Amino acid sequence: MPERATRTVLAFDFGLKRIGVAVGEPELGTAHPLPAIAAAGNARFAAIEKLVHEWNPARLLVGLPLSAAGSPHLMTRQAERFARRLQGRFKLPVARVDERYTSLEAESRLRGTARKGGAKAAVDSVAAQLMLEQYFDELA
Repeated sequence: MPERATRTVLAFDFGLKRIGVAVGEPELGTAHPLPAIAAAGNARFAAIEKLVHEWNPARLLVGLPLSAAGSPHLMTRQAERFARRLQGRFKLPVARVDERYTSLEAESRLRGTARKGGAKAAVDSVAAQLMLEQYFDELA
């Protein structure tokens, strides 16, 4: 695989209805939410492929939902399967990060902002942003 000029990371908050998306640069330690994508069928991978071509990431990140005690459950296995499919399809390294409480924190951050339609999608992408920021903090 050719060396990538950027160290951009795309993060995904996997869900059965929507997948939150964020993009960031580890050198800056910043991440920004992108529009969430529909999780249904193979259309999600077409949307992800478009993002991969647009952002040319060096790595992908997938949040692993764990129980409050840190143990895996059904959604953890589904998110892990999604991560493996991303790695196989795009031939990029895929990091995993514990996503416990990111949706609650995202809802808290968005509380009081003017959100009409798409409020849940905004929460999903802000959750992806929080996961990516957490990942960058762990790298530092």
